[in-house]
Amino acid sequence: MEKIVEIRNAQRAEGAASILAIGRANPPNFILQADYPDYYFRVTKSEHLVDMKQKFNRICEKTMIRKRHFLLTEEILQANPNMLAYGEVSHDARREMTIDYLPKLGKEAALEAIKEWGQPKSRITHLIVYNTLALSMPGADYELAKALELDPSVHRTVMYLVGCHAGPHILRHAKDIAENNKGARILIVCAETTAVNFHGPSDTQIDSLIGQALFGDGAAAVIVGAEPDYSIERPCFQLISGTQRTIPNTDGAAYSEIINMGQTFHLRKDLPCLISDYVEESLVKLFGPIGIDDWNSIFWIAHNGGPAVLNNIEDELKLDKEKLKVARHVLSEYGNMSSVGVLFMMDEMRKRSLEQGKTTTGLGNEWGVMFGFGPGLTIEALTLRSVPILD
Repeated sequence: MEKIVEIRNAQRAEGAASILAIGRANPPNFILQADYPDYYFRVTKSEHLVDMKQKFNRICEKTMIRKRHFLLTEEILQANPNMLAYGEVSHDARREMTIDYLPKLGKEAALEAIKEWGQPKSRITHLIVYNTLALSMPGADYELAKALELDPSVHRTVMYLVGCHAGPHILRHAKDIAENNKGARILIVCAETTAVNFHGPSDTQIDSLIGQALFGDGAAAVIVGAEPDYSIERPCFQLISGTQRTIPNTDGAAYSEIINMGQTFHLRKDLPCLISDYVEESLVKLFGPIGIDDWNSIFWIAHNGGPAVLNNIEDELKLDKEKLKVARHVLSEYGNMSSVGVLFMMDEMRKRSLEQGKTTTGLGNEWGVMFGFGPGLTIEALTLRSVPILD
């Protein structure tokens, strides 16, 4: 028994897991939100639906989004006409696009993170890959490991269909790996594309229009490890603790199906209220042991599911306006990128801290929260600790 304890203790790292590098990528193709209603109804050959277009125009105006990046170009859509009409069989074409493109976009983000990290790829011990619908065997993890020329001994994990809370969900798993495997360096790559859920308008599924107005494409990569070597590594956030909460009786509040026409979205109108009503419960669980109950004293990396969600959280918790400024900026410039958004926000926050001359990466705050929500209805949150900015 003593030998087992000795072996077990030798496997564990000391100290909290940290974010050691961040990389990001977007397709070069983008569309300004102000132009999107005209574009959307033109490419889907739906301009005769005048009332619906007016409704969609109002939805787009309320999103507070300036632009979104897309894999799908007009040429790709015209070559795949079944993707244009709501309900037409087009699953195979969408799946093939994601299988081909997401590892490429993920590779771009991963190479940026590896370059910032500054260490040889041979030091990567684990790879976690997430996307929504690039379903194949071998999967996106295999393709990405091959594209990056990672060591064949790398431990690969692939995740699908978690939803918009996948960002903190995956980081919680990476934290457990890093802290229980001494010397581990985990490369996480999340990639999303609206190729899986782009559909023309439907007069029976109006909530689908909300998804068409919100989502954008992007990829982000982070490297996670414990016991950083400060002579060569520059951690920016520590991952302290995590929590997950399923809100009772909310199965239909946000759900998605993968069917012949691709991925569908269904959103209940009271979704923003449901989220804001339960956020504080997660905060109390995370920050009670630290002795923090002032939510304006922490920094916020909050999944930007839409302006209504951010507004409700702000009102419910009486947050100062600047607390969700980073979330709103990423929403404005990229839309809702599902799992990718919170990773962009981490990168944005540390860059703003540096620009403003802050001494830590949390815009002057030591403690912070990463918060996400997704189907279930599930709330996932992480306690983050901001790390001093090193020269």
